[in-house]
Amino acid sequence: MAENTEAAVVVTVFTPRPEGKGELIEALREYLPEVHREEGCLLYAIHDAENGTIVLIEKWSSHAHLDRHNESPGLAELDRRVAPFLAAPTTWTTMNPLLTELGPAAAL
Repeated sequence: MAENTEAAVVVTVFTPRPEGKGELIEALREYLPEVHREEGCLLYAIHDAENGTIVLIEKWSSHAHLDRHNESPGLAELDRRVAPFLAAPTTWTTMNPLLTELGPAAAL
């Protein structure tokens, strides 16, 4: 397990209802500026995947920063706001970058 001082990368996958995809994207878009202002946020970017899901890729300067983000009232509000637009539960994976010594092109 990584120490809290190591960077954390998170991939979150949202499976929208067909009629709710636009609203899901808009809710995420409105939340972006708030997250980008959080200490330790290096990346918080939304992507439209070929399989119809919406994928959020995050990078935090440490696991401690990610933990603070995960406990924020804003994230709880976002979860509540997007719930009606989802066809399946949201999934996420937290990862630790490897090969960081090779530079930014080798590790997100």
